Amino acid sequence: MTMTSLQTESPPPIDGIFRALADPTRRRVVERLNRSPASVSELAQPFEMALPSFIEHLRVLEGCGLVRSEKAGRVRTYRLAPEPLKLAESWLAEQRELWERRLDQFDDYVLKLKETDR
Repeated sequence: MTMTSLQTESPPPIDGIFRALADPTRRRVVERLNRSPASVSELAQPFEMALPSFIEHLRVLEGCGLVRSEKAGRVRTYRLAPEPLKLAESWLAEQRELWERRLDQFDDYVLKLKETDR
């Protein structure tokens, strides 16, 4: 068995987005950044956790592209990056459409069954 046969494809970007949003702390950070950019200390203020732990949440968000940061002097400011959220929204819309179509088909099937029982 060669090394290439053991390698797997990397997960699609949407996996990282949903993995990041699965955590309530990170969702709250995204909600906060939806209002305006903020420094690390502003973002960390409402959370009762050590700063290094909080920074790890920011790294996860930045790693999947949900947020971007820039440093000016000693202050690192984070802002929301809307493109990955649009990707997640698009995926969810596709799933909703698929399930609505399936439910409509099921509804039609049940109605036909009721008609044949009469």
